Amino acid sequence: MIMISVMDIPKGEQHTHARALLRECLKKANIDFSEDCLAFGEHGKPYLRDFPDVHFNLTHSNGIAACMVSDCECGIDAEAVRKFPEKVIRRVCSEKEKQTLESLPESERDMYFFRLWTLKEAYVKMLGRGISYPMSTAEFSINDGISTNIEDCTFSQYILKGGRFVVSVCRRTVDR
Repeated sequence: MIMISVMDIPKGEQHTHARALLRECLKKANIDFSEDCLAFGEHGKPYLRDFPDVHFNLTHSNGIAACMVSDCECGIDAEAVRKFPEKVIRRVCSEKEKQTLESLPESERDMYFFRLWTLKEAYVKMLGRGISYPMSTAEFSINDGISTNIEDCTFSQYILKGGRFVVSVCRRTVDR
């Protein structure tokens, strides 16, 4: 289950709004959420202590909050499409992704970058490893669908509000 809220959420309230989405998703699964039921993995990823088969992930960015609840490990990331810092490309993109970005018309680069970025972030969040993961090793190609070198995961992506926001989702397809 995925819940996404796109609205003008004040910066200081985005995390609270994402938690409210989590509460709503869990309510549909007949789980009463409270902060006390959370535990944290080795790298800080939260999980539900009493419900090991229920996985969730939250994200929030400027004007958007999203929550995903699943029966398998999952990650979700959302971003407002904006001008991205060119220096980030060296750190997060593979050579092939860099070439694709450079070949695009300038007017399409920001959207393509955030499509890549959110896919990589959703994957890293699913892993529970955080930003220390070498993001350039997770390679994506976005044409008629999403192609990747990552096995045992499926990816989905949503472009919202006429291209103002990108939301990417990663689900593990094999238990580990």
